[in-house]
Amino acid sequence: MSEPNLDKEEQALLEAFENDELQSDLDEDRRRSLISDAEGTFRKDRRINIRLSSRDLNALQRRALEEGLPYQTLVASILHKYVSGTLKDLSTEKPLPQHEE
Repeated sequence: MSEPNLDKEEQALLEAFENDELQSDLDEDRRRSLISDAEGTFRKDRRINIRLSSRDLNALQRRALEEGLPYQTLVASILHKYVSGTLKDLSTEKPLPQHEE
């Protein structure tokens, strides 16, 4: 693997990280809040059924295998990114439009 091309600031941050010189400023209240938000985000409390073409399902399963994920988890992640507005179209490097509920 080739070395990344880092600017001076990035190189300094990398060296500080590698030398264990960085410290978190995350306080306990914020940490608990982040944990709670994450648990709420990833709680799967609803089920859906969807029909896909065999071709699309096979492609999803292949991509999930490449990522080391169950394909249902990959699908849920894609849908979450889409509805939260963070799914990006790599062909244009622009986020996909958000839809109103």
